[in-house]
Amino acid sequence: MDAFPLVYHYLSAWVIAPITQQFLGIFNVNGRFGMLFLCASYSVAYGLFRYRKRRGLTDARSFWQFIGGSRVNLHRSALLDYRYYFVRAILKIALVLPIVHLVDPYILRSGDYATFFSNLWGARPRLGEDFALALVYGLGVFLVKDFVHYWVHRAFHSRWLWAFHKVHHSASVLVPATASRVHFVEKVAEKLGVVACLGLFAGCFLYVCGGEISRYTLFGVTYLVFIFNSLAANLRHTHVWLSFGPALEHVLNSPAQHQIHHSDAPRHFNCNFGINLSLWDWVFGTLYVTRSQPEPLRFGIGGQDHHRYLTVYGLIVTPFVETARKCLYALKATDSGSSTPLRDIND
Repeated sequence: MDAFPLVYHYLSAWVIAPITQQFLGIFNVNGRFGMLFLCASYSVAYGLFRYRKRRGLTDARSFWQFIGGSRVNLHRSALLDYRYYFVRAILKIALVLPIVHLVDPYILRSGDYATFFSNLWGARPRLGEDFALALVYGLGVFLVKDFVHYWVHRAFHSRWLWAFHKVHHSASVLVPATASRVHFVEKVAEKLGVVACLGLFAGCFLYVCGGEISRYTLFGVTYLVFIFNSLAANLRHTHVWLSFGPALEHVLNSPAQHQIHHSDAPRHFNCNFGINLSLWDWVFGTLYVTRSQPEPLRFGIGGQDHHRYLTVYGLIVTPFVETARKCLYALKATDSGSSTPLRDIND
């Protein structure tokens, strides 16, 4: 009889609670998938629909058709995204957080950096409470996180990590939930990168402020995320073309730019890695700007790989199988002394 409470305890902690929290996240104003941001994005989409309808720029007879209709939103790929959205909550509890916590003790904290700088250059006077500093701290956190996301994203487009990021690009249609189609290995790398870099930034800020940082975190951390999520962020993973124009797209990442990133056309490969800002793409030479006129796009990875990513099991396991095969191929090529390079993953 004691087994049943134990089973229920683990079932509740590992399955019921994560899925419940994931569902309730739809009503959370801090998450991109919150109803507030979904409504904001689709309000922008509706405005585009009315504008283009009046000027004869769309053949869609209704707003439902304009955002893809059943062909997109009830597509097999979209239905998989909806399921995976909840499965990811379980993966987070079962795998992502335990792995992060395992590595976490070896990552330097903000206090470690502040102590190091204090020993090196001496203590700083404590600054008074300042609203401007809260804004600066929030801006810094936002820029650091966006910068890390750019480089992690770009790294996972490389040969040895592409198999894991291919999970995200395997979506043959785009819906807001596609943003959650991310392999847990990529989430672990992203979280560790963000924690390490934010520790350095916060440590520098802590030292400059004389050892007090808590008063700057209440408002500073979330306001830019709130603003960017309000700017139609959920349209990045849709078929609604929204370009910000060449000038603005050198700084801000538009939905059209991210749709270009998902294109399976070779001319669109390896561009627009930015999440909120396209500034990093501009600086590091991976920028692709769009125009108001939609480009014909096809999403997905195509070819013989497509059938491997049609189930939740495939999304989780296939990257490990592909990576293992690649490693074995590389070892065999090395043992045989072959000088023929491995085929580039994006060919």
